[in-house]
Amino acid sequence: MNSVARTDTSLIGNWWWTVDRWSLGALALLVMFGALMVFAASPAVAVRLDLGSYHFVQRQLMLLPVGVALLLAFSLPAPSNIRRLACLGFAGCIVLMVLTLMFGAEIKGARRWLPVGGFSLQASEFIKPCFAVVAAWMFAEWRKTPGFPGHWIAIGLYLMVIGLLLLQPDLGQTVIVTSVWFGQFFLAGLPTIFVVSLIAAGVVGLVGAYFTFSHVSDRVDRFLNPTNSDTYQVDRSLEAFANGGLMGTGPGEGEVKGFLPDAHADFVFAVAGEEFGALVCLAVIMIFGFLVLRGFLRLISEPDLFILIAAAGLLAQLGLQSFVHMASSLQLIPAKGMTLPFISYGGSSLLALSIGMGMMLGLTRRRPGRGGGS
Repeated sequence: MNSVARTDTSLIGNWWWTVDRWSLGALALLVMFGALMVFAASPAVAVRLDLGSYHFVQRQLMLLPVGVALLLAFSLPAPSNIRRLACLGFAGCIVLMVLTLMFGAEIKGARRWLPVGGFSLQASEFIKPCFAVVAAWMFAEWRKTPGFPGHWIAIGLYLMVIGLLLLQPDLGQTVIVTSVWFGQFFLAGLPTIFVVSLIAAGVVGLVGAYFTFSHVSDRVDRFLNPTNSDTYQVDRSLEAFANGGLMGTGPGEGEVKGFLPDAHADFVFAVAGEEFGALVCLAVIMIFGFLVLRGFLRLISEPDLFILIAAAGLLAQLGLQSFVHMASSLQLIPAKGMTLPFISYGGSSLLALSIGMGMMLGLTRRRPGRGGGS
C-alpha cells in the first residue's frame, strides 16, 4: 500500500492516506493473535463437547475474512454516512433483540441468541456500536441546535436498550452500554444535577441487580467471599497464569483449556497466559491501551462534536470490554462472561467489533478542513 501515491484521489488511495495506519496495524495484530488463540484454545473445548477438533476453528476462520471486510468497509464512508448506517443498524438490532426475547434459545437461564441459518446471532453485540453513534448524534444535535431535545431522545433510546438487555438478562452488556452512554453524555456537557442523579441511579441499579438476579448475587458473593463459594473457573484461570510464568509453557502445551468450560471464549486470556506467558499478555494489554489512547489523542483537536463523542464512545467500548474480560480472568472483579475483543471465539462479537472499529477508523480519518495531526 505504500506504493499508493499521495496524489491518488481514488476511494482507496484517499482512504490509505487519511486513515490512522498505526491503529489499523494494532487491530491487525489483535486479529492475527486472535486467530492463533482460536487454534490454541478451541480444539480441546470442541472435543469435550463431542464436536470435531477444529469445529470452532473452522467457524471462526470462516467469519474472519467477513470481519476484516466489515472493518475496512465501515472505515470508508464519510461521517454522515456512518451516522446513517448506524441508525439503520440500531433500528434493525432493536427488532432482532425483540425477536430474540420471543424466539431465541434459552441457555443457562438467559435468552440472548437468535438462531439464524445455523448461526447463533447475538443482536446485543451489534447494538453497542450502533447505539454509541446514534446517541452521539443526538447529543451533538442537542448542543448544536437550540431547542432540539436530543438529550431526552438519547435518554429514551438508552432506557429502551437497557430494558431489552435486562429482559434477556445481560447485566454485563448493560453496564458497558451504561458506562459508555454516561461518558458520552458527560462529553456533551452533562449538567451537574444530571451527573449526581445518574450516579445515584447507577448505584441503585447495581444494588437492585444484586437482589433481583440470582446469577449476579452468586458472582458477587463468590468474589467477596471466595473461601465459602464455588470459584472453580477463576481458580483454574489463576492457576493457568501461575503455570505460564513469564514465558509460558509453549503453544499447545497448556492444560487449563482441557477442563475450563469457556477456555476459548470467556477465559481465553487465561489460556494465553499459560501458553504464551505474562510477557505476551502484557503486550496484548499494551496493544489495547495503545489503540484507545491513540484514538483519544487523535480526537483532542477534533472540531466536530458528533465525531468527538461517537469515536470516544466506540473507543471506550473497546477498552471497557477488554478490561472486564482480563480483570475477570485475574479475579480483580466479579466473574463476568465477556469476550476479549478480536481474540476470543465468537462470531457475533467478532463481526460487531469489526463494525465498531471500522466506524472509529472512519470517524478519525484526517479529512481536508479538519484539525489534528497524524
